Amino acid sequence: MNTAVNANVVHESEAQRQHARVKIPAKLRFFGPDQTPVEARVIDLSAGGLAFNAGQLPLKAGDVHKARLQFVIDNLGLAMDVELQIRSYDRQTGRVGCQFQNLEPQDISTLRHLITSHLAGDIVSMGEVLATLQRDNFTKARKVKDGGSGMTPFGRLKAVTFSAGVFVVGLVAAGFIFKSVYGMYFVSHAQAGLVSVPGMNITMPRDGTVQSLIKSDGVAAKGAPLATFSTSMLDVLKGHLEEDQLSPAKVEELFGKQMTGTLTSPCDCTVAQQLVADGQYASKGDVIFQLVPRNTQATVDARFSYRQFGDVRPGTPVSFQIAGEDKTRTGKIVSSTSLKSADLSSDIRVQIQPDEPLDSNLAGRPVEVNSDRGPNLNWLIDKAMAAGL
Repeated sequence: MNTAVNANVVHESEAQRQHARVKIPAKLRFFGPDQTPVEARVIDLSAGGLAFNAGQLPLKAGDVHKARLQFVIDNLGLAMDVELQIRSYDRQTGRVGCQFQNLEPQDISTLRHLITSHLAGDIVSMGEVLATLQRDNFTKARKVKDGGSGMTPFGRLKAVTFSAGVFVVGLVAAGFIFKSVYGMYFVSHAQAGLVSVPGMNITMPRDGTVQSLIKSDGVAAKGAPLATFSTSMLDVLKGHLEEDQLSPAKVEELFGKQMTGTLTSPCDCTVAQQLVADGQYASKGDVIFQLVPRNTQATVDARFSYRQFGDVRPGTPVSFQIAGEDKTRTGKIVSSTSLKSADLSSDIRVQIQPDEPLDSNLAGRPVEVNSDRGPNLNWLIDKAMAAGL
C-alpha cells in the first residue's frame, strides 16, 4: 500500500464556495454611473453576495453601489437596502458578480432563511420571515485563548501591574477587616490611662502668700529651698497671747508685722506641678507643690469597664502606648481594684508594671492600654524566625 503524501492534492473543503448560491426570483434596483435608475434581474444569490445581468452598463470592479433587493413573498413585496461591491464584470455577457457590504444582522437572517427554505423546497411565507426577524440568530464570538501571545510587551506589563494592584488592594482590605474583627472580639481597650509615679505634696504651714524659688529645670535636691512664704505675726502668736496683750493697739501692731519662712524639699525630687501661683494667698494645709522622687520607676494606671472583669486579672500581660511616643510597650497587671459608685462597682482600676523602666518625667501623660486575649502566635513566629524565614 502506497502511503506517500501527494503535496499537489487539495481537499475539497479548501476549494469549495464560502456560501451556497441559489437561483431565487428577485430584482435589483440601483443608480448607474450616470445616476440613471437601473433595474436588473438577479441571476443567483447567496448570503455573501449576488450576481445580476447589467447589460452594457459601464461598470468596473471595485465600485460600491447602494441598491435595493426586492423579493415577492405571498404576493407581498419584501425589499432590502444593501451595499454592493463589484468584484467581477464580464463585458461580453454583462454578468456582474457583487459582494455584500455592511449587512445588518436582520438582513443576514432573512437571506439565510430564504436560501435555506429554497434549498429544502419549502414554501416561504411572510409569517416565517417575520418570525425570523424577531429571533436573535447570532451568538457572541468565542474568546481567543492565545495565552497572551497577541499582546505587546507594554500591554502585558500593564495587565500584570493592574492585576498586582488589584491583588494588593484586596490584600490590604482583607487585612483591615481581619484586624478590625480581631480587635472587636479579642482585644480589650481601656477607657482611660496615664503614667503614674509615687508623688509627695508640700503644704502651706501658715496662712499667707507664697514666692517660688524653684530653678527653671524644676529639679530640687534634698533640703533645697522650694519657696518662701510670708504670714502675719498675729497669725503666728494666735492662741499664745493673754487678754492684756489683746488691746486694739497691740493687735494692730502685730497685724502689721510679717514673718517669713522657707519651704524645703524632703527628697531629690522633680517639681511636677505648682498649685499656688507666686504672690497668691494660701490657707494653712493647702498643697503648694507636687513633687516626684527622681530615679523612681513609673507605673501605668488604667480604667476598664466592669464587663471586662475576666480580661484584666492580676498577672495578665498588656500592651500600651504613651502619648508622644511611636513605639508600643508591654507590661503586666499587678493589681486590680474597683471604683465604687453609689451602689455597685462600675469600673475597674488596674496598675500596670512595665517590662522596661519608665522615666518619671513621663508622669501624667495619657496612655492607651490594650489587653490581647486572642490566640498566642508567638510560638509560630519564633519557629519561622528559627527556620530563617
